[in-house]
Amino acid sequence: MRIVRYRTADGDVRVGLDTDGRLLRLACPGIAALLAGDLERCRSIVAAPGEAETGPVELLAPVDGATEVWAAGVTYLRSRDARIEESHEPDVYDRVYAAERPELFFKSPAWRVRGPGETISVRADSTVDVPEPELALVLTATGEIAGYTICDDVSSRSIEGDNPLYLPQAKIYNGSCALGPAIVPSWAAPGTFGISLTVRRAGAVAFTGTTSTAQLARPLPDLARWLYAELDFPAGAVLSTGTGIVPGLDFTLAPGDEVSIEIPGIGTLTNPVVRNERLC
Repeated sequence: MRIVRYRTADGDVRVGLDTDGRLLRLACPGIAALLAGDLERCRSIVAAPGEAETGPVELLAPVDGATEVWAAGVTYLRSRDARIEESHEPDVYDRVYAAERPELFFKSPAWRVRGPGETISVRADSTVDVPEPELALVLTATGEIAGYTICDDVSSRSIEGDNPLYLPQAKIYNGSCALGPAIVPSWAAPGTFGISLTVRRAGAVAFTGTTSTAQLARPLPDLARWLYAELDFPAGAVLSTGTGIVPGLDFTLAPGDEVSIEIPGIGTLTNPVVRNERLC
């Protein structure tokens, strides 16, 4: 059972429940509306699907409206080690890994998020760029975990490594966030998720890696609690939970690459890579 946002052949954008190969419409106008209340309300909408879609559909990013995407950093030991390796200020990352307060940062408004098959980008002013395959929490307006999806938190390692204060430029730009292909409801999800990444270049595998959310250093509800501590999200929020797969500094994404992130139960998010050319 997966919740999907999709476009019909007539151009209508809807939210539906993909179950046993059937796509059933849900009685809400979008993901933001689904998340606008508490978990009980969300579950009641999902539990009462309507008629089935009979024609072809195009899967879209499972986020819309005023829902924001945020992200957590340095939540896996591998991520901590990679940040220390790249940074001119390595102790910053070592300290946050062990701290009570997590690193949280804004990633994208809903309108800027790329969906399945859409292009992700690397910056023209960066020299080392990587995909960051992550499990993302889909949170209700009350801060409860309604479900899980895949996030590609595309990042510039060279910009962040130069100075931690450059984090927003390393993380937030056109094509730096992709979500999809679906949301698995929290009440139908496994306790842990396996995550795999494959980058293909010119028909060959350029990089591959695997991890598991069992290696997360922080409980997922704790990350959500910190995000909602001093912020309201009337349309819910998506919180990406950090990466446990980081290529070495000798690897960088290149235009023409294809990035695929798979999490069993959610699906596979695949995006081609382009280079932004808007540097002034």
